[in-house]
Amino acid sequence: MAAALGALPFLGTLWLLVVLGATVLEESGAKIAAALKGELEPPQSIASAPTRLRPRARTQKVRCAGEQWRAAA
Repeated sequence: MAAALGALPFLGTLWLLVVLGATVLEESGAKIAAALKGELEPPQSIASAPTRLRPRARTQKVRCAGEQWRAAA
């Protein structure tokens, strides 16, 4: 009985590793194949579109607290 209960987490972990490995291979399989063939860059897919970068938010100058505020603290 203990062996059966111990096998369940092992099989679940093994299944999770296989699923994650298949996902990684699906996403970067073309890059790996191109590298093994000796090509510099794999062909670009239509699904990868360039993204726009957002400008950085403006930062405000740090103002020191006046004497009145320091006395209140």
